[in-house]
Amino acid sequence: MSDLLERLRGRGWRMTAQRRVVAEVLDGEHVHLTADEVHSRAVAKLPEISRATVYNTLGELVSLGEVLEVATDRRAKRYDPNAHRPHHHLVCAQCGAIRDVHPTGDPLADLPASERFGFSVSGVEVTYRGTCPNCAAA
Repeated sequence: MSDLLERLRGRGWRMTAQRRVVAEVLDGEHVHLTADEVHSRAVAKLPEISRATVYNTLGELVSLGEVLEVATDRRAKRYDPNAHRPHHHLVCAQCGAIRDVHPTGDPLADLPASERFGFSVSGVEVTYRGTCPNCAAA
């Protein structure tokens, strides 16, 4: 059973066949699929699953805090099941590939009080951009 499925079962989330398939599609490390990619992979496992069901399930997972909605550029939003381990993203500027990264240090601590403008800062999202090895080799 996947980590996401375990977390959802632990919450008592009603596990329909459609919800299970969406959770299975999202399982793994460095998973950052668009809703259309989730739908395409879900259809391969459960042909009768609708696009609306996939979108609704993704919305529920985001609302529950079990999946992160990631917008790293002007492309489609992506869904990241790595919602319980703080991390940042490394994005290829050419192909859009995304990897989770866990740099050391505290980026929140790096923001001086004088640059917080009175905000009570509760979180940080960092996106590193560059070129992945595949695009660099092309």
